[in-house]
Amino acid sequence: MKLNCDMGESFGAWRMGEDELVMPLVDQANIACGFHASDPQTMRNTVKLALENSVSIGAHPAYPDLVGFGRRAMAVSPEEVEALLLYQIGALDGLCRAEGSQVDYVKPHGALYNAIAADASLLRAALTACARYRDGLPLMVLARADNSGSQRLAEQLGVPLLFEAFADRGYAADGSLLPRGTPGAVHGDDDSILNQALAFARGAPVALADGGSLCLTPDSLCVHGDNAHARSVLRRLRAGLDAL
Repeated sequence: MKLNCDMGESFGAWRMGEDELVMPLVDQANIACGFHASDPQTMRNTVKLALENSVSIGAHPAYPDLVGFGRRAMAVSPEEVEALLLYQIGALDGLCRAEGSQVDYVKPHGALYNAIAADASLLRAALTACARYRDGLPLMVLARADNSGSQRLAEQLGVPLLFEAFADRGYAADGSLLPRGTPGAVHGDDDSILNQALAFARGAPVALADGGSLCLTPDSLCVHGDNAHARSVLRRLRAGLDAL
């Protein structure tokens, strides 16, 4: 089980997250590509930090929404989604190549991530962007109770999928994330985050706010870098995953 975190989300003099402290604790770094956060120097510094810690680098493309941190829905066509991803993957990959590396996978951010999970035409656009950028470039998507539809589409386009579960987010019964701003959408204490993450890692059911339960089979677990509990939880979670 891999552990991932959103990184490089500072912008100029504005600082987000504790990348230097968090990076040694994770396996995969989802690096912002400038549309919801980050700037060229922040991106390059985050790439270097990931390489120094032998962490896999993922492009974290988003809607063009710096003010809303990429968390606001936008009316964007599949063709635009494909172009948005190609543009942002290329920007980060150029900085990776300057450091002797490359983008290892793609994980869309925020509202774009949720739109791709809900709309098959946008999922196809994201998969097409990965396929056209580089053969074998994986797309990280939300693990659901039933992943068969996304798996079939990915197989048609020849794109590997990485399924992801969230340690610090609340879930609905179908495996979709509860919308931010609704009760239980973001876990606010270390123990809740840790218990949910370890349950997913073991394949055990996770209790839901409506009284039901959910089992997922993710390849990677995410703790959001802007969560106030990120560093303390990641230390405990790293130890817990290593002990499984």
